[in-house]
Amino acid sequence: MPLEIERKFLVKNKAFKKEYYQKKTIKQGYLSSDKSRTVRIRIADTKAFITIKGASNKTGTTRFEWEKEIDISEGEQLLLLCEPAIIDKTRFYIKNEKHIFEVDEFYGDNQGLIVAEIELNSEHEAFKKPSWLGIEVTGNEKYYNAKLSKNPSKKW
Repeated sequence: MPLEIERKFLVKNKAFKKEYYQKKTIKQGYLSSDKSRTVRIRIADTKAFITIKGASNKTGTTRFEWEKEIDISEGEQLLLLCEPAIIDKTRFYIKNEKHIFEVDEFYGDNQGLIVAEIELNSEHEAFKKPSWLGIEVTGNEKYYNAKLSKNPSKKW
């Protein structure tokens, strides 16, 4: 079973923008945002994906994840069927030794929120923390994209 093991952090400032090697514009919505399973449609630049994620473990670091690329026109049509409130963000990719941080800068109702994620091979794998990395929010459901679509940061 494919598993995603990641930790999530708030970002203190925009210094990360001096370090990125790639970025993508992302729009994503949810066909299902049930706590035990989410079904996400994502368009990242010119590619589209459908992703199914299971419930997180107790620490919030690990969960089932299945993803498949789909035709861009199918992705655009499926976005129209999604629950209200599409997530709009730019994702920046930053190399960090043997890892890559994915830093999401949100727009719309989540304007001003910046969150970094790092995928790991195990829950307790060590990694270097860049100076722009803020407090850890792994397992805090309010920072899950599916939750941000229903309860955006502007309402906090």
